[in-house]
Amino acid sequence: MGKIYLIRHGQASFGTDDYDVLSPIGIRQAEIVGAHLGAQGIELDRCFSGSLRRQRHTATSAMEALSKCGLAAPPLQIEPAFNEFDAEAVIRALVPDILSEEPAALDILRNGKLQRNEFQRLFALLMGRWISGEHDRPELQSWLSFVGLVEQGLNRVLENAHNKENIAVFTSGGTITALLQLITGIRPDKAFELNWQIVNTSLSCLKFRGKQVSLASFNSNVHLTLEKAPELITYR
Repeated sequence: MGKIYLIRHGQASFGTDDYDVLSPIGIRQAEIVGAHLGAQGIELDRCFSGSLRRQRHTATSAMEALSKCGLAAPPLQIEPAFNEFDAEAVIRALVPDILSEEPAALDILRNGKLQRNEFQRLFALLMGRWISGEHDRPELQSWLSFVGLVEQGLNRVLENAHNKENIAVFTSGGTITALLQLITGIRPDKAFELNWQIVNTSLSCLKFRGKQVSLASFNSNVHLTLEKAPELITYR
């Protein structure tokens, strides 16, 4: 069977003007996951990422580390279907509906770095409303639409895959969550409970034969825990 390694991007720049930039920790995480793949002797046949900067930077940093282990790094192919959903658009569209019950929501969401627990609580609330499908609106991409795009990307990868290939996909937590839902049939709300646990640069593995895909492992971050540096375990 072939394997697809789903690798979440490294830590981004949460709480800054441009989230889509790897932090110094994020770059280190990317180098560590690449070295881990090399240490395991995993020879990649193809490598994909979404088009977001944090995804591409994680991929190139990991592949450079893989090359230093003496293994060939395949050229990076960009597949926009593996981009993250537009969280800012979801927040803008849905936050007005909760202001009567959460009058401080705007301040909390604008200053998430200073109020992380409250930010996460509100963000989870808004994501729950979005994925329920009960608050869809024409100007906002629905969760079902996002899942459909991710499925199309997966199908394009599988169309040209051989059953013994090792394929890396550098992507984001929401995309991995969508794939979990597609492959396991788990409910969207339960999939998102897993989403909050996905560590930056964690490895999830899919096995495939033709178009048949199964989940082999989820959210492995042993490459980070072995570093014995707690600051490397991050979630944004």
